Amino acid sequence: MSQTYNPTSADGKHDRAIAALRDRMRGATLQMNDDGYNAARQLWNGMFDPHPAVIARCTDSGDVSAVVDFARDTGMRLAVRGGGHNSAGMGSCDAGVVADLSPMQAVEVDPHNRRARVQGGATWAPVDEATQRHGLATPGGLISATGVGGLTLGGGIGWLRGRYGLTIDNLVSVDIVTADGQPRTASADEHPDLFWAIRGGGGNFGVVTAFEFQLHPVGPEVMFLATLYPAENAAEVMRAWRDFIATAPDEIGGTMVEFSTIPEDPEFPEETWGRPVIAVVGLWAGDAAEGETAVQPLRELAEPLIDLSGRMPYCTVQQLFDEMIPWGAHRVYFKSLFLNTLDNDLIDMVSARGTARPTDATLFSVWRIGGAVARVGADETAFGDRSMNWMLSIDTVWNDAADDDRCINWARGFWQEIAHRAGARSYLNFSGLNEEGEALVRAGHGEDHYQRLARIKATYDPDNLFRVNCNIQPAG
Repeated sequence: MSQTYNPTSADGKHDRAIAALRDRMRGATLQMNDDGYNAARQLWNGMFDPHPAVIARCTDSGDVSAVVDFARDTGMRLAVRGGGHNSAGMGSCDAGVVADLSPMQAVEVDPHNRRARVQGGATWAPVDEATQRHGLATPGGLISATGVGGLTLGGGIGWLRGRYGLTIDNLVSVDIVTADGQPRTASADEHPDLFWAIRGGGGNFGVVTAFEFQLHPVGPEVMFLATLYPAENAAEVMRAWRDFIATAPDEIGGTMVEFSTIPEDPEFPEETWGRPVIAVVGLWAGDAAEGETAVQPLRELAEPLIDLSGRMPYCTVQQLFDEMIPWGAHRVYFKSLFLNTLDNDLIDMVSARGTARPTDATLFSVWRIGGAVARVGADETAFGDRSMNWMLSIDTVWNDAADDDRCINWARGFWQEIAHRAGARSYLNFSGLNEEGEALVRAGHGEDHYQRLARIKATYDPDNLFRVNCNIQPAG
């Protein structure tokens, strides 16, 4: 999945440009033989082994401007790395330049106005920790090591979505460096076209150096639902879950069902190791005691194999899934589809895959999408239509490169089977290897939104400098 960069192939002009970049940067500028280069180039998905020509470790917006100017002036491929957690490996590139934002991790909380200002390289763990000191949170993802930038710009689907919407629905403003190297602020009042585009349009429009989020009262103790049923009861459990959640309050609107295999882990009873299961999981985004009563029916959909539900700190919930796919330990391929319906036939199709996964580490889930997410108009953000009720996420995980084709083909076959039945719009944060290219991106946004995004792209990035992403071609 990579090419090795040979520094001797760079011409003298690039060498001089790199030296000039190093002089201009406050942060470190790393090349292949420099200390720290190998650590800095690593990504979460072990499938990728990129060797950039330059890794520019940015410390502020001035550093980001320097890297953007360098990439534009030299014509070198530019990738932007926030948390490095993108499953498609888009946080780096071979033989190009990486704007590495990971040194930019600061989080500032204004509890009075319920606002958080988060630098572009932060991951969700420090955001949750800082906001929870005040009993506040903003919707993030399901894994605390995920980068704030990548998750937010793609939409942001997490536990709090039922009550508080997507991450982008809580975005107040951003500081962003666009392709001309200039820092700008985008909000409802400043550059509103750019603000519309970055809320779901991905990293196509610049490098976000800071996010400002709206915060909400959450925790510090919450009720978390995690009931594991035998996979042979999957169709029965899914139907009962679907029917319950159709009229459930927003507080539990962020629930999902997940197919997985119980690992050989002392946390689980030894007699359950290796058992395929369907788990009903979710967070009650309200009073924990009230939630304990409210979610009880979801703990009784069939005879549970294990019930891990209970009250716990919100930060603990945010980190529960971290160790399922540790940093760099596995090869992964994530695909997704939004579903307008979840009828019995579709449930049967999905359930049949529960015991036919290519590896025990592979999991897939169906997420409820509704509540506050659905109450945002399609034209209010670049994320687009909110009328879908469900999302299928296919998270294929394995260890051996020899299994790449087998595992990817299984996931693609599953994805295509459901797409033929239910439609082809994907959540672009889970885009596989983006192998469908423009067709996937157009379907993900919808044609009208894609055309609007292309026009905004032509304004702020007419030469498509920011293209290591689910790319939107500039209009014209």
